[in-house]
Amino acid sequence: MIVEELAILLEKHQLTMGTAESCTGGKIAHMITSQAGSSAYFKGGIVSYCNEVKHQVLGVSSDDLEKFGAVSKPVVEQMALGAIRVLKCDCAVATSGIAGPGGAVPGKPVGTVWIAAAYKDKVVADCHHFPFYRSGNIEASAETALVKLLGLLEENGIK
Repeated sequence: MIVEELAILLEKHQLTMGTAESCTGGKIAHMITSQAGSSAYFKGGIVSYCNEVKHQVLGVSSDDLEKFGAVSKPVVEQMALGAIRVLKCDCAVATSGIAGPGGAVPGKPVGTVWIAAAYKDKVVADCHHFPFYRSGNIEASAETALVKLLGLLEENGIK
């Protein structure tokens, strides 16, 4: 299970992590804290469901929110880096998307989710299009975020 793999890696290297979640609504934090001993590496999570919290708490640029929308690469990257800054952790994941069934806008159908992972000042993000109903889109987004973080850590020599 990805949560267990990540837990082993974080503990082994004495790293801490956090989350900045929008469309996943705390699902990632819940998955992590469901593991016994997660307090050794999990600092906390910020559920930034509205743009005001993305901007005021995580430091996402209001110009980027207006120009690109909340469901975008620049916003999710800033969310991940903001979580590292606010929570004072080594790495973080961030999600922003349209879980459904409503909320679609032109060019961003239901299931569109931007996911970012950050380690120190390095951040990677990409867009996913999940084909599920709301709960499936949330689950897929959360799993994908953790896989993305694990990959980023391994790319940076954390194995």
